[in-house]
Amino acid sequence: MVDSVFPDNNPLLATTGLPDFAAIRAEHIVPAIKQIIENATKRLSEIEQQLTATWDGSLGRLEQLDPPFEYGWKPVGHLFGVLNSDELRTAYETVLPEVVQFGLRASQSEPIYRTIKLLRESAEWKTLTEAQQRIIVDRIKGAELSGIGLVGADRERFNAIEQELSQLSTEFSNHVLDATKAFSLDITQTTDAQGWPATLRNLASKSWNTAHPAATNKATAADGPWRMTLEPPLFGPFMEHCRNSVLREQLYRAYVTRASSGDMNNDPLISRFLALRQEKAHLLGYQNFAEVSLAKKMAPDVATIRMMFADLRTAAWDAAVKDLEDIKGLRSSRGESGPLNVWDVAYWAERLREERYAYTDDELRPYFPFEKVLDGLFLLLGRLFNIEIRQQKDVSVWHPDVRFYRVHDADGALIASFYLDPYSRPENKRGGAWMDDCLGRRKSSTGVQLPVAHLVCNQTPPHGDTPSLMSFREVETLFHEMGHGLQHMLTKVDFADAAGINGIEWDAVELPSQFMENWCYHRPTLLGLTGHYQTGEPLPESLFEKVRAARNFRAGSMTLRQLLFGMTDIALHCDFDLNGSETVHELNRRLSQQTSVLPMLPEDRSLCSFQHIFSGGYAAGYYSYKWAEILSADAFSAFEEAGLDNVAAIQETGRRFRDTVLALGGSRHPMDVFRTFRGREPQVDALLRHTGLGPKPAL
Repeated sequence: MVDSVFPDNNPLLATTGLPDFAAIRAEHIVPAIKQIIENATKRLSEIEQQLTATWDGSLGRLEQLDPPFEYGWKPVGHLFGVLNSDELRTAYETVLPEVVQFGLRASQSEPIYRTIKLLRESAEWKTLTEAQQRIIVDRIKGAELSGIGLVGADRERFNAIEQELSQLSTEFSNHVLDATKAFSLDITQTTDAQGWPATLRNLASKSWNTAHPAATNKATAADGPWRMTLEPPLFGPFMEHCRNSVLREQLYRAYVTRASSGDMNNDPLISRFLALRQEKAHLLGYQNFAEVSLAKKMAPDVATIRMMFADLRTAAWDAAVKDLEDIKGLRSSRGESGPLNVWDVAYWAERLREERYAYTDDELRPYFPFEKVLDGLFLLLGRLFNIEIRQQKDVSVWHPDVRFYRVHDADGALIASFYLDPYSRPENKRGGAWMDDCLGRRKSSTGVQLPVAHLVCNQTPPHGDTPSLMSFREVETLFHEMGHGLQHMLTKVDFADAAGINGIEWDAVELPSQFMENWCYHRPTLLGLTGHYQTGEPLPESLFEKVRAARNFRAGSMTLRQLLFGMTDIALHCDFDLNGSETVHELNRRLSQQTSVLPMLPEDRSLCSFQHIFSGGYAAGYYSYKWAEILSADAFSAFEEAGLDNVAAIQETGRRFRDTVLALGGSRHPMDVFRTFRGREPQVDALLRHTGLGPKPAL
């Protein structure tokens, strides 16, 4: 449900209700955002004249600036990721510099900075809540990291850097999307499709038909032709099931060299990113950009992060060596000779998993139809957190596949909502999965604005009469993003800057998302997600046992893979010599010698598509996944200790998790939140146990 009338007939100028996504057009963007910025600039100047060193007289007034951007700019950024087009890009890039400039204008406001610092030192400070105090401290730190202390030429240079970084981020993301779309591999020989699971055949034939709409002979799943792309629902299964090593090599090389040549080459952008971030750090008085990043995170310094890397590497290395030996052994036993190449690993690892655990991913898919998985997920959330989720269909959405849900408390009260965009759309939707806030919780004179989230996945879409049948990894991904969404939606903080995920140190935000993934291995939960799409039969007990047994398959290798991402990120932003002889790719390859038991391909240019650190929010912060995984594993161990089959104990622990981790947002330091939930500080033992690199979990 949305407003039916907008100022100037522009849906981006709405101020209440839900965004009217179906009505938003590229031509709305420039006039709406320009008007929003003009009004906000005028209002900011008025506020600066009215500031007093009280909460209501400073931050209370500043919150008035946010809603127009929430209703105007937020939807534009969202559509940029899920419904990209040339027209939208042009409009987005036209106004982006003005949006960045206004953000700098607000964060570098001397009157605001002085007033908030006075408030920090005033008598009122002691009367404020912990949430308000954290917001004030965070605002002061944010202003300092935004160049408030710079003057003259240094301020001008800092602002120019911020503008260029925002433009580089957009360009980097566009290059990855365009390079992903640009590559395809047509498979015409039926012999090359032998051994493919039905889901891959269906998707690949659909992909061919989509690319050849005028063809008189349509592709079929059985006979092809089939079109492979670099999108995850096609790329991953192809690398696992294509028997033709030459074709695997083609697709793999294309994947690890995406956006590294021609007009879509991100190499120059990476160099520029690193140079600008280093210059920005020096302007702010830091030695490197990693220090800037850590200024607002839990981890105290780079040394602590590298110590974590070293500990996890030690725990994972021998297991990863054994992983590779096992793969080579199976390959040799099946008559394959010669060296094992990097594009062969996924294929032979899948054969090993099938042999060791006697099931295939395609055997599981029929038991995980999307609707059944959703029902099971919602039932779990009801049991754990005492909420009810109901779909609402009369809501404006950006694509017919998008759903909208209302979240109700036990007493029936509406507490939040979310959009769910589940399926892959390679033509206009960026890869990966994410949660983003649509509307944040905030209290104003008109009442409390309830939070609204975006949950975006790229799972296997329906095909013909066959519904979306999810791979097990896609199920885990849905649970992961729902964890993020829950922290946004179940917050009880009424101050927008500390509600939901706002104000939480970045290396703690993955706690609830990774926590939710653990439930995919809990027997009653997993069986509750399943129902064969044709017969309705739940997942057989034998298959469940195999899935659980396979949970830590190649855990050592997967841990080292994540460590390589994190170590490369930290090295690039800490001690990489921009003027040295070593390139970023050589650095990545050198670090891979510590984390990869099989050498990286010399031509690998995967950094050119590493969106997390170049067009996402993880620069000098990718380590956060492992940092938060320690927190999340220990949090789940509280449920294990309570007894996973003890319904009353699980409900009590779930309510405590909701009232702390999910409800407190950024109102308290995440370590304090964790202590309140767990009764102590986190320990790494649970993570090692859950990944099979320590004592086995009692599930």
